[in-house]
Amino acid sequence: MKRQTILFALALGASSIWAQQATVSGPDNQLKVEVSVDNGNPFYSVTYKGKTILEKSPLGFVADIGDFSKGMTYVEQKSRSIEEDYKLDRIKHSEVKYQANELTVTLENADKKPIDVTFRVSDNDIAFRYEMPRYGETGSIVIEKEATGFDFPSYTTVFLTPQSTPMIGWKRTKPSYEEEYITDAPLTTRSQFGEGFTFPGLFRIGNDGWALVSETGVDSRYCASHLSDATPEGLFTIVFPMPEENNGNGTVAPGLALPGITPWRTITVGDNLKPIVETTVPWDVVKPLYTSEHTYQYGKGTWSWLVWQDASINYDDQVKFIDLAATMGFKYTLIDSWWDKNIGYDRMEELIKYAQSKNVDVFLWYSSSGYWNDIIQGPINKMDNPIERKKEMKWMKKLGVKGIKVDFFGGDKQETMRLYEAILSDADDYGLMVIFHGCTLPRGWERMYPNYVGSEAVLASENFVFSQHYDDVEAFNACLHPFIRNTVGCMEFGGSILNKRYNRTNDGGSIRKTTDAFQLATAVLFQNPIQNFAITPNNLTDAPQQALDFLKDVPTTWDETVFIDGYPGKYCVLARRHADKWYIAGINAQKEPLKLTLNLPMLQKGDKIPFYSDTNDRLLQMKEKAIKKPSEVKVVIQPEGGVVLVK
Repeated sequence: MKRQTILFALALGASSIWAQQATVSGPDNQLKVEVSVDNGNPFYSVTYKGKTILEKSPLGFVADIGDFSKGMTYVEQKSRSIEEDYKLDRIKHSEVKYQANELTVTLENADKKPIDVTFRVSDNDIAFRYEMPRYGETGSIVIEKEATGFDFPSYTTVFLTPQSTPMIGWKRTKPSYEEEYITDAPLTTRSQFGEGFTFPGLFRIGNDGWALVSETGVDSRYCASHLSDATPEGLFTIVFPMPEENNGNGTVAPGLALPGITPWRTITVGDNLKPIVETTVPWDVVKPLYTSEHTYQYGKGTWSWLVWQDASINYDDQVKFIDLAATMGFKYTLIDSWWDKNIGYDRMEELIKYAQSKNVDVFLWYSSSGYWNDIIQGPINKMDNPIERKKEMKWMKKLGVKGIKVDFFGGDKQETMRLYEAILSDADDYGLMVIFHGCTLPRGWERMYPNYVGSEAVLASENFVFSQHYDDVEAFNACLHPFIRNTVGCMEFGGSILNKRYNRTNDGGSIRKTTDAFQLATAVLFQNPIQNFAITPNNLTDAPQQALDFLKDVPTTWDETVFIDGYPGKYCVLARRHADKWYIAGINAQKEPLKLTLNLPMLQKGDKIPFYSDTNDRLLQMKEKAIKKPSEVKVVIQPEGGVVLVK
């Protein structure tokens, strides 16, 4: 037997002596999952480099056809190794080599009905799910609740954002994954609304390591889930949507055809934050759900709504933003809500032709619908109805519209997941890319749906206009996203703002607290293949030319992402590569200048490269930086400021 075969057998070994226990380790044997049945209750636990990440955590679920969370017995196990290479042009790495060991444990409930629990373990990632066969004549199942849990040691601290109470907020559109984070909080901190926490959740297990918990592979066959509040012992469990979501429409419990599978729950583990930031597990364990005959092009766009607001959705102002896109060399412009009323369908054809004459293509905004909320911004009642949706998409294809932004979903029920999937599938038939706003977290969708290009699902830039508070904490929040929200999926933030004030004349409204260098850095830190930057026509004369030139050149897709340094909520430095060009970007949310010595192996001794930073009086400067020792590159990041190095 070859040495690697022996090691694999050891990594997946559960001997007959331990008939109620099985283990699986990652290829490097550092990350280990142990599955056991204790008094009929199935559990799993996780260690990394011998240190406890998760204590015995429950497995199983309760369904309409039986209880699979207790009274269970171990039947058998099987194992295999997985090696897969894939390419994906919309995530943090364009080429991925996935290696994992897989363990499938078959359990049987008191009625002798089996389920499989499948774990895939790579060097730093765990993904697991339930797989159910057909039970004789029973060809469908309703999962009433899951026992699935995550039991962290008591010394763990949490970085979490709460699930909102349903049917609150603007026009009763929540939950929409737009709440504020708690950071480094005690393990048992209660959520703000008493409804638990959304995915993903970041956990610091004292000095023993970090874990990021999320889910992937959610499509029309299941609901999206979230985490409960922790029990006094530190156990979080999977929770289904609340009954009131979507105005009470749709069931809470997901229904599946048999044989069936649940989504993957994922845990990324490391003794530092590098595996968290660089993980590709949301895409490693899912597959494309359909192929596309279309080739989609990504890039940058202009967007009038953030700074100029609703009043800008008129023909003349949209011409200004089309001209801005043309001047900047951007591919797109996004025309937001009310275009159907303020511009109209007939004149929209004229406007789109004008944009195309400037080599600019158009994205159009739509409401997802109105029957579960009170939204009046149009167009409404188009995207939820398959007949109207296809008519609308046929019209857009005829005009050469390249994509849609669909807003205001407000729920995680299976019914809503079906709507997301239906919009994506129909849009691909007509060659349309899709952005979602006011929406749920994307869960592996970049690989599952070829025309999906991003979701908001974050407290995004629109809030800078609504309240000065969000401007005051912009840097803090931006220093969270690369570690939590943006590490598991595209994030349509709508940033890189160069106005000093949030109004049309740049002299009133909320005040931007971050520097121009900070805004340039977030163009690199925030990953989304379509970046609708919130620059405005006046920026062509009132913003630094160096900033405009940078935004003209910065890419929106990446071939490689490397975590350099940082701590959630304090500072972050990432390096991203597009083709043979590297961008190293950093931001600082702290109140004092941050002095760092960075190890940047992508640079070479003797390099002289552009270096964007802030002067002491917070003005943007670009100087040439000579690299003397790539392992010791010294930078200073000003408070609420940024740096970018370009090679």
